[in-house]
Amino acid sequence: MASTFDEIEQNLMFVRNKRDQMVSVPNEGGKSQKEILVADIKLMNEMLEESSKKIEELDKKLKASGIDIKSFKNKLAQLSKTIAEQDNNIQQLRAEVEQRDFKIAEMDTQIVQLRSENASKDDSIEYKSQVIAEISQTIVEKENEMNEVYFVAGTYGQLADKGVLTKEGGFLGIAKNKAIRDDITENNFAKLDMRNTSQFPLNTKKAKLISEHPDDSYRLVEQNDKIAYLEIEDPEEFWKLTKYVIVETK
Repeated sequence: MASTFDEIEQNLMFVRNKRDQMVSVPNEGGKSQKEILVADIKLMNEMLEESSKKIEELDKKLKASGIDIKSFKNKLAQLSKTIAEQDNNIQQLRAEVEQRDFKIAEMDTQIVQLRSENASKDDSIEYKSQVIAEISQTIVEKENEMNEVYFVAGTYGQLADKGVLTKEGGFLGIAKNKAIRDDITENNFAKLDMRNTSQFPLNTKKAKLISEHPDDSYRLVEQNDKIAYLEIEDPEEFWKLTKYVIVETK
């Protein structure tokens, strides 16, 4: 009977130690971790059931003997109480394992949701960046277009051949005035950027600005007895009336 007590106590000691180990296991996810915990709980249940059966057998033997041994009865009662406590602890462990599994599943769902949200944010950021880039490009193109100016210089004959100048008015071909054609095309001009254009090369004996610009917004610069270039002195005033610079040379 004493050896049976020892076996029961050893079983309970094993269950107690195993439970303490399980309680100290960190809450880490993974299918293998859950399987290990479930297997340990199953083993502890089996050992408690085995201990309960042995206590029942001891109790039957004690009653059958007709001997009233108080110490044995107390020992059996204490072992039964310990088994009940351990069984309750195991049930709590089972609930904790199930709760852990639920939390792991919940975390997996949250991770998937976060990944989806991050992917959506990445797509949104990429789309917004693309829109901003397109808008920026459009602004640059519009600014470039707004700052486009056109320059041409040549004799009257050259400018007439290019469809820039014509003669009108007068009487019977006499005293006609030179005028800019209404149907000029930009193909016959040099296209420049207003923002970085301040001079127009001429290198001619004589020059006359045909396009309309305020007199005090520019000057003709002479070098070596020639008009070397036209220089803009007041860009805002110079470009106020027209984007075309037409110079007749002689």
